[in-house]
Amino acid sequence: MKFKYLPHTADAKFIAYGNDIDEVFANSALAMFNILGDTNKVKITKKIKVNLDGKNYESLLRDFLEELLFLLETEKLFLFRVKDLKISSKFNLSCVVEGDDLNNYSLKGDIKAVTYSDMKISKTNKGYEAIVVVDI
Repeated sequence: MKFKYLPHTADAKFIAYGNDIDEVFANSALAMFNILGDTNKVKITKKIKVNLDGKNYESLLRDFLEELLFLLETEKLFLFRVKDLKISSKFNLSCVVEGDDLNNYSLKGDIKAVTYSDMKISKTNKGYEAIVVVDI
């Protein structure tokens, strides 16, 4: 399982899983975009490189997901997958995001922002998990 949704009174909350920190970031991106629509049905017509720096995993994850929302708005990128995601020990993230033109899809809603509320990244005996709340 890549992610699952958790109950939340007003916003959307999910937990994403990964064998390593890179995979949990990629699965967090999928979880966020699946709030908007089924990412499994997205074609690949666009590829965009992303490079970010953070202070810690939580700030980097928030900034990464916010960057994807920015690409949704500015580049009309509806995400299919995150490829070649690498996070260095100094919290530098690089990856390629792939997807299609947003105008080819009907969205189920809108995500306003990624919050720090309840955000937590944990190492588990199976890898990593991240809890994220997004303002919808």
